Amino acid sequence: MTKILPNCLDYYDYFSYLCSPDRLNEIYMEPLKHECGVAMIRLLKPLEYYQEKYGTWMYGLNKLYLLMEKQHNRGQEGAGLACVKMQANPGEEYMFRERALGSGAITEIFQAVSKQFSSLTPQQLQDATFAKSCLPFAGELYMGHLRYSTTGKSGLSYVHPFLRRNNWRAKNLCMCGNFNMTNVDEVFDEITSKGQHPRIYSDTYIMLEQVGHRLDREVERLFKIYEEQGLQGMDITHAIEEHVDLANVLRTSAPLWDGGYVICGLTGSGELMSMRDPWGIRPAFYYKDDEVLVIASERPVIQTAFDLDASQIIELQPGQAILMNKHGEMRLEQILPAGQENKCSFERIYFSRGSDVDIYNERKALGYQLRDKIMKAIDNEPENAVFSFIPNTAEVAYYGMVESFKDYMNHQKLEKISRMDHVPTLEELEAVMDLRIRAEKVAWKDIKLRTFISEGSSRNDLAAHVYDITYGCLRPGIDSLVIIDDSIVRGTTLKESIIRILDRLHPKKIVLVSSCPQVRYPDYYGIDMSRMSEFIAFRAAIELLKDRGMTSIIEETYRNCKSQLDKPKTELVNYVKDIYRPFTPEEVSEKMVEMLRPEGVTTPVEIVFQDLEGLHKAIPNHTGDWYFSGHYPTPGGMKLLNQAFINWYEQKYDKQLRITF
Repeated sequence: MTKILPNCLDYYDYFSYLCSPDRLNEIYMEPLKHECGVAMIRLLKPLEYYQEKYGTWMYGLNKLYLLMEKQHNRGQEGAGLACVKMQANPGEEYMFRERALGSGAITEIFQAVSKQFSSLTPQQLQDATFAKSCLPFAGELYMGHLRYSTTGKSGLSYVHPFLRRNNWRAKNLCMCGNFNMTNVDEVFDEITSKGQHPRIYSDTYIMLEQVGHRLDREVERLFKIYEEQGLQGMDITHAIEEHVDLANVLRTSAPLWDGGYVICGLTGSGELMSMRDPWGIRPAFYYKDDEVLVIASERPVIQTAFDLDASQIIELQPGQAILMNKHGEMRLEQILPAGQENKCSFERIYFSRGSDVDIYNERKALGYQLRDKIMKAIDNEPENAVFSFIPNTAEVAYYGMVESFKDYMNHQKLEKISRMDHVPTLEELEAVMDLRIRAEKVAWKDIKLRTFISEGSSRNDLAAHVYDITYGCLRPGIDSLVIIDDSIVRGTTLKESIIRILDRLHPKKIVLVSSCPQVRYPDYYGIDMSRMSEFIAFRAAIELLKDRGMTSIIEETYRNCKSQLDKPKTELVNYVKDIYRPFTPEEVSEKMVEMLRPEGVTTPVEIVFQDLEGLHKAIPNHTGDWYFSGHYPTPGGMKLLNQAFINWYEQKYDKQLRITF
């Protein structure tokens, strides 16, 4: 058996790579790793207020738990929470943090907090004054984070929030974020040029040091002002804490950032900040009343946690920061000029919770407008088709698809009745009204893969049984089977499992429908799609170039990408588009089918994709489509695309390293 050698050091590394749980999940579960999730709460009343009104001083902690659980879809590799207590005296702790790894991290961190209260009497637990003075996590500011790694780095040291300590309260900084920076190397060079020596090379840690350095300068600026005014001791400390301005910190830090981000921060003295990237790539929403300020990555989680209408929740605008000082005074500041909006469309297609009123309607629209393409694929015979969906995240798009065919069938019924030249009999009307589409639950997620099984043939057999099917739900050889998915990225689950199990029903044809366009380019703003070889669309285009004797395009693209390495980022061109240029989307789709068809499957298979026009029609306010179109919103994204193609060419195509087991 011949394998393409991945970027591993030797045979042992490669074997370990094949048998690792991460690789098993990559092959058989085919997850897209999400952007991370953030949540912040600032209580605007004393803890005694919440004890009296809601029966617990833990109101903020409980709401943070809800916000994090409702965003569990955004991160299952780790979670963390932080708290700032604003009433602490010198010598008392005022910043607290808990972090954990794994899909159960949210439960674990809140259990760890609860255990610290387990020895209290009921009277102590209900005493807000006692809690304020004596208990950890009894504070006014809370921050939560859910992590999905977009860098491949793992371990507790990479779990947010990150904490930067100092003996001056105002210099203590806790940060988390939903982001991926495309130019972490430039930020690293900037802070090291000023003499800093970061201990970890990761975007979050380096940003923590950069922002922390600017916070130090802000505090020192104020120190000089108040020292000149004759203040001393705690008087100068209190004056600094009264006037520290995180807008100044952001204005001197953010201009260097390139990427998609929502950055959140707390200081030990009670300042709060959250800033969104100027292109609006990553989402952020907030709500404020006289009791609380809350910030989260998604609107419906705030709605649910605080029982609000969608209209009460405000979207943070591109380049804008929400700031609150220690007295609870909130303001909005435009830190960076808003660029051309490129709100991430994948947020709407896949990542964000479908319970948001706008996202729900957009996903339905994505499915609805695919009808004409599906009709062509099933030879305009909807009466001889069965419609379903895989996976569960495609369910809302499925409702839209079904609705579109119901509308079509109703129109056909009206046409038939209107063409009758006589008063129809009851039997004739029944025959017309009986025209309808059939929607079935065809596939079921039947088992959870056990990653301790590492032997090759056992893994393959297990993968083929991840889903089970509903036998007898279509007429063999007569009905086409239409299955909608939200996206088709890598194609491994289709090849190893889905197509094979659908074939057991012996449909006339299998039509696989993607509610989004072909994913052709890497993402560098928060989704774990960073390597060219991951995309079945890219691999299909490469095979087409080989089939048609056009490999010179591959080599020319490589040379063009290499020629740009020394150019300024703002002058870079997307030459990777040349790989796709000779082919129609339909030709690429046909090649995908050829590559993904499992051995032994003879049923005709067709893949139908949404087009860019349909995407933007369904999701008009989220135009970020770089993974489909190659139109990157920032120079850093274009730079990393060029490097990704160079890496692919040099590691996979040019050298074609092969080993045989």
